[in-house]
Amino acid sequence: MSIFDILKKKNKDQKELEPVSVLPEEIYQQGVLELQDVIAPSALQITPRELNLGEKVARTFFVISYPRFLSTGWFSPIVNLDKVFDVSIFVHPVDTTTILRKYQKKVAEVESQIAIREEKGLVRDPVLDTAYSDLEYLRDQLQQAQEKMFKVGLYITLYGDTTDEIDKAESEIRSILEARLVYLKPALFQQEPGFKSVLPIAKDELSVHSNLNSSPLSSIFPFISFDLTSDRGILYGINRHNSSLVLFDRFSLENYNSVVFAKSGAGKSYMTKLEIVRSLMFDTDVIVIDPEREYEYLAETTGGRHFNIALSSEHHINPFDLPVPRDDESPADVLRNNIITLVGLFRIMLGGLTPEEDAIIDRAITETYALKDITANSNFTNIEPPLLSDFELVLSGMEGSDSLVQRISKYTHGTWSGFINRPTNIDMNKRFIVFSVRDMEDELKPVAMYLIMHHIWNIVRKDLRKRLLIIDEAWWMMKSEDTASFLFGIAKRGRKYFLGLATITQDVADFLGSPYGKAMITNSSIQILLRQSPTSIDLIQDTFKLSDEEKYLLLESDVGEGIFFAGLKHVAIKVIASYTEDQIITSDPSQILAIKKAKQDLAQSQSETQTPSASQVPLNGDQ
Repeated sequence: MSIFDILKKKNKDQKELEPVSVLPEEIYQQGVLELQDVIAPSALQITPRELNLGEKVARTFFVISYPRFLSTGWFSPIVNLDKVFDVSIFVHPVDTTTILRKYQKKVAEVESQIAIREEKGLVRDPVLDTAYSDLEYLRDQLQQAQEKMFKVGLYITLYGDTTDEIDKAESEIRSILEARLVYLKPALFQQEPGFKSVLPIAKDELSVHSNLNSSPLSSIFPFISFDLTSDRGILYGINRHNSSLVLFDRFSLENYNSVVFAKSGAGKSYMTKLEIVRSLMFDTDVIVIDPEREYEYLAETTGGRHFNIALSSEHHINPFDLPVPRDDESPADVLRNNIITLVGLFRIMLGGLTPEEDAIIDRAITETYALKDITANSNFTNIEPPLLSDFELVLSGMEGSDSLVQRISKYTHGTWSGFINRPTNIDMNKRFIVFSVRDMEDELKPVAMYLIMHHIWNIVRKDLRKRLLIIDEAWWMMKSEDTASFLFGIAKRGRKYFLGLATITQDVADFLGSPYGKAMITNSSIQILLRQSPTSIDLIQDTFKLSDEEKYLLLESDVGEGIFFAGLKHVAIKVIASYTEDQIITSDPSQILAIKKAKQDLAQSQSETQTPSASQVPLNGDQ
């Protein structure tokens, strides 16, 4: 009723209108919206077969018949069906004494029918014999209190935009249920009580029941849609089957590693940035090796630090740096491990080493450290590590090293001397660190990534903190056996130092083609597959033992959709970000340009509104 209707009322003969005095409180109450006004549809139309709820169509069904046996999980295909529907299950207990009396009468009737057929000499009826044995077995179970009887009503309400959509969904549900000998019917001329029975108000107005004992009733248990989540952690996405949350804390799993496979543009970097933002909120330090400079804006926004590793860059890492030994480590072991790592680095830098060259390099590294008075018994706290030019000087004085000196000279005096022959000037004292190698030449990217990982590993071993190391486009690391071996070593040993390793790649063939590729997957508690290309889907299917349905799901997924693995369990996932998160982590060029333009417009408007300085204000004599 409107306020105008309240202010006037009709007289008895509908001819004269008289004003009515109304209190302001009454007027106010008439204008207050209640919860039912908010949730109610704009219109409601009831027809024999369905309800029209505003712009939606709803149709309610009830189950009328069940088979003799119900297998466990028979209702699972319905619960996990990708349709919009509500399911309501009403369970009304039946008194055991009452049902036993009825079954006693029923057993007598069946026995009588069997006896009559025997007297007439008719062939044995298997239906009667089966019914008799089932009744006797159920009576025994009820008498021994091992089973109970219930009246069960199972109702389903489908929702759709059109009647055709409802008909199609009905046909699909019927085919699934009838294949299991479960039959349902629409609630003809009972759509209103049927719809009310499915509402979450626990009111059974339809009252269409079947008698079921405990065992088959348990098979209808509705919460069989698979959930993959833990009690704590960050939100990775939404379960596409039942819209539950996929929450995980990688640091609570058996190891802290993860792998992500996706084709270009499938949303792998977007999902990784989202994990970074959410991990930072849980006191996790994040380090990223970024091959395309995608994480620079995120580092600036979150107060992190960005280092560009290139030939002309001002940021340098000295490969001869030594970490300070931990309390449970000896300087001799630290020095030995660092020498082995450096031999692997030189093997990548020099395009391979013969066994003789390997031995020469190993001896030269030891003597280079000794040149700076660094031995197995030294204190590494305040040492000045040697440079690559010092190593070259030592190497040049060794017999049989002419070829090695010539090949290494381009890193000390030649074109490539800009980034590796300098003291380290990188300070990793922020919670979010990004190393970018986009501007590095492709030939040197494996060297740069190996060098960065070596430096990160030294920092990780020095200071025990919860960290996440993310390597985007990890296939670069898998191209060389030395880099792949070093990466695999971090994956195996990182847990001891509270380090989680996340590898991301779009080149599945190169990653899995490495002898360490499958080992990396095995040593990762979390695996995420986003949209795949047809050229690599067969390899993915074979590696992860996917069904054909899951294979086609990956081929047809939208951006940010895929499959999330945790151990042996997996679910279909959809990555979802808030508006604020999206503005920070987006990789869409059009969005990035729009954000930059908005910043420029804001800066320009602020400069225009600023008060001009004294030097800009004209004097009276100059006007």
